[in-house]
Amino acid sequence: MDGPRASTGLLRRGRLRRRRQPQPHSGSMLALPLRPRKLRRQLRRSVASRMAALRAQTLPSEDSEDSRVESTVDDPGDSLPGGTAATADATRREPYGHLAPAELLEGAPTARSLQTPPSRLAEAQPSRLRPASAPPARLAETPLCPAQPWAAAPPPVAPTTLSGPQVGSTGAELTWDSPLQRVLAELSSIPSSRRRAARLFEWLIAPMPPDHFYRRLWEREAVLVRRQDHSYYQGLFSTADLDAILRNEDVQFGQHLDAARYRNGQRETLNPPGRALPAAAWSLYQAGCSLRLLCPQALSTTVWQFLAVLQEQFGSMAGSNVYLTPPNSQGFAPHYDDIEAFVLQLEGKKLWRVYRPRVPTEELALTSSPNFSQDDLGEPLLQTVLEPGDLLYFPRGFIHQAECQDGVHSLHLTLSTYQRNTWGDFLEAVLPLAVQAAMEENVEFRRGLPRDFMDYMGAQHSDSKDPRRTAFMEKVRVLVARLGHFAPVDAVADQRAKDFIHDSLPPVLTDRERALSVYGLPIRWEAGEPVNVGAQLTTETEVHMLQDGIARLVGEGDHLFLYYTVENSRVYHLEEPRCLEIYPQQADAMELLLRSYPEFVRVGDLPCDSVEDQLSLATMLYDKGLLLTKMPLT
Repeated sequence: MDGPRASTGLLRRGRLRRRRQPQPHSGSMLALPLRPRKLRRQLRRSVASRMAALRAQTLPSEDSEDSRVESTVDDPGDSLPGGTAATADATRREPYGHLAPAELLEGAPTARSLQTPPSRLAEAQPSRLRPASAPPARLAETPLCPAQPWAAAPPPVAPTTLSGPQVGSTGAELTWDSPLQRVLAELSSIPSSRRRAARLFEWLIAPMPPDHFYRRLWEREAVLVRRQDHSYYQGLFSTADLDAILRNEDVQFGQHLDAARYRNGQRETLNPPGRALPAAAWSLYQAGCSLRLLCPQALSTTVWQFLAVLQEQFGSMAGSNVYLTPPNSQGFAPHYDDIEAFVLQLEGKKLWRVYRPRVPTEELALTSSPNFSQDDLGEPLLQTVLEPGDLLYFPRGFIHQAECQDGVHSLHLTLSTYQRNTWGDFLEAVLPLAVQAAMEENVEFRRGLPRDFMDYMGAQHSDSKDPRRTAFMEKVRVLVARLGHFAPVDAVADQRAKDFIHDSLPPVLTDRERALSVYGLPIRWEAGEPVNVGAQLTTETEVHMLQDGIARLVGEGDHLFLYYTVENSRVYHLEEPRCLEIYPQQADAMELLLRSYPEFVRVGDLPCDSVEDQLSLATMLYDKGLLLTKMPLT
């Protein structure tokens, strides 16, 4: 049986007894024998020592560039009791030292502090990039991607390359003059995928330091960043891209495109049946409907690249929708969503109103709300007009509405993440398994209830002072406290990681990753036959994983499986989860490869019982596109 319950015995009790078994090359599956907890601890010490030795031997090379990129993110420190930031550079950091109803960073020629209730406006210099070295039941405004596939969606293929020049959805080559294109070029020179994700997020919320954002504002406050740079997102997505998609792809109303408008306090969805041909879509737009394109990453290479990098920053699925609103109109009623929302204004202008959760139960909402009327709302926390290059962030549960004014249209992309990724969701999976394990292993959980407990327990006895009731409640508290000893925390974490691997977009590769992986092998058909065939790994080949977040080792029953993202579709869950079985004699080596990234490991140093096992594991991973080599194979 799959799932956390099936892996509880394997990962909670840790009974992994390692014993040598022959590994056939016919593709047959072997069960993973159990081995004792003591050996498991020894394995982890062994892996840690090998990783330490690898790092001690590593000379400064490609990681040097990573360190410079990462070091540009200043640590603002925590606020001190007096309100000043914990840093000597108080003048520069003061704008980030306090919380306000909403926080705004505004690019301006000079830095000064303004007080404009209800929001604190902290102006800052615009960020400067370093030169590059090279559908739900209710149609909420920002849902994550639905499971319906695009009829003409691209099939899973070799991941594309994060390099340029880039080509937009229209097929036209994009210029390298925009900050977006410069940062994408910069990312291609960063070897570590995790550091690429951190750098792109730093760029997304610049000039605000990411550390300050996560410590003080994430899940807490609305944030507005004004950049006064209309080219900041140029090349990400445009109305021309939307028009090209309508003309060239099988876009269906209701599945991929929604036409909606909000008039006189009423929300209308005006989706005709069938394909969203340009004539129908643009006629609805002319009639005052907003057009919402669901999951543009399925058809836009640049949006896919953008989200595929950022998903590693969040450790949670990153989705998006695009919204095109005609002048002097509003498409959606006031509502809140169940995702963290980053609004990127791409074209035109839009007036936004953001409101705090009305009651504590709406804070960090688990589900999207119904549509609200204007009478349901109080004073907005933030009211502002977004212009191209601006960014607006608000947490789940924050009510919002937006409208176009002044005869100008609006195009924005909403990046969404962290849907049902809470402690409560985690415990909802852990606790039933913990109770079941406790009943199996501890006799106290199997003892019978008092014969007379219904005489003093239940709602009708809630005000009773009966000492038996007090003793009963104390017994419950003691047993609940003991559940922590039986909670299969690692098993549930692995299952959530497996789900994230399935949710993820396929990776985008740098030129280096493509050249040093199976995707860059020079094998091809030429003059009537394949040429450049025969490149092989040896025990002297140095390898590491293709990227940091592309694979996860998960125990299920008596087996270990490596789930991976490289064959995922850009369409949400179009494919079933992809995995490889890792045999018992290769488990230690697989853990070493996963934990040592981005350090290289000699194939001959993999902790297997034989050279055959070392080469078999490395070759399987390389052929699947999960490994890259230090030098190109010949």
